[in-house]
Amino acid sequence: QLSEDVERVSENPTEEREGDMEVHEDSSSVILPDGELGTTTPSLRFSKTCLKNVFSVILLFIYLLLMAVAVFLVYQTISDFREKLKHPVMSVTYKEVSFYDAPGIAFYPGRARLLSCKHHYYDHIPPLINPGQPGDIECTTQRINYTDPFTNQTMKYALVVQGPRDVKKRELVFLQFHLNETDQDFSAIDYLLFSSFQEFVSSPEKAKFMKDCESSYSSWKFSAGFRTWVKMSLVKTKEEDGSETVEFKQETSVVNYIDQRTKPRSDQLFFVVFEWKDPFIQTVQDIITANPWNMIALLCGIFLALFKAADFAKLSVKWMIKIRRRHLKRTRQVTNHIS
Repeated sequence: QLSEDVERVSENPTEEREGDMEVHEDSSSVILPDGELGTTTPSLRFSKTCLKNVFSVILLFIYLLLMAVAVFLVYQTISDFREKLKHPVMSVTYKEVSFYDAPGIAFYPGRARLLSCKHHYYDHIPPLINPGQPGDIECTTQRINYTDPFTNQTMKYALVVQGPRDVKKRELVFLQFHLNETDQDFSAIDYLLFSSFQEFVSSPEKAKFMKDCESSYSSWKFSAGFRTWVKMSLVKTKEEDGSETVEFKQETSVVNYIDQRTKPRSDQLFFVVFEWKDPFIQTVQDIITANPWNMIALLCGIFLALFKAADFAKLSVKWMIKIRRRHLKRTRQVTNHIS
């Protein structure tokens, strides 16, 4: 049978070739549909690539918008910081104490004479036994003469008295002055307050100390025929150079004194009480609300976002260029295959 088959092939070589041709033709007819399918696949890929490119462009614009917002925030942050440096905010803090540093009370009595001076506690002032007569002087006092700091010609006489200290027991100082006669329609005694009586005592130049106090502190008055109640509060102010200034705020209440002496007299009596208003020392200072470290941290975050956005934009552009090149390469391959 094998020999017969070989003989048949040798006898009919043209038929075998024709069969081969038919097979090739069939195979070519089968390839054509595959070719047609190959031409449709790049269009689908192109539509997906187009959508990806559009999405990348939208993302790129979003990140460019974020970069613009970040640049605006940098400008606004720097502007706010410069504005806050020019306009500091006043800060007020309160410190509670049990004892104050005893203040100095400088009186300018003129012709008036100090009759009595006592320290009392818990706002209790007993009635005067002999008003207008000399009494006990239990306060620490000093007398000082110095030239007027504003005229440098006239001499001034000051009686300096140690003020109250114990704010917890509501310590107060009660003073009585007497003026025998006056040529004015009204009579009053000037006084001023300064922060530390001990500084005055330990000062080697007391006259200069009083001149500086009169130049720095305000002076007040209390009138004859009244009982004047002065409640003090202490305010410390910290300057920009680090120095500290002290001033007093006071609330004054005046009560009429009814003179019950038997004989009518032409002399004048002065009564004044000094007491601390509350146990809080008020500290005032200018502070800059802009914190440079917060600004530096914010700027670092903004610049980091800028660099990230720029990096993303660069990568997006590279990716778009890469996708475009890949698409062109595939199109070229398909065109070559079809040709």
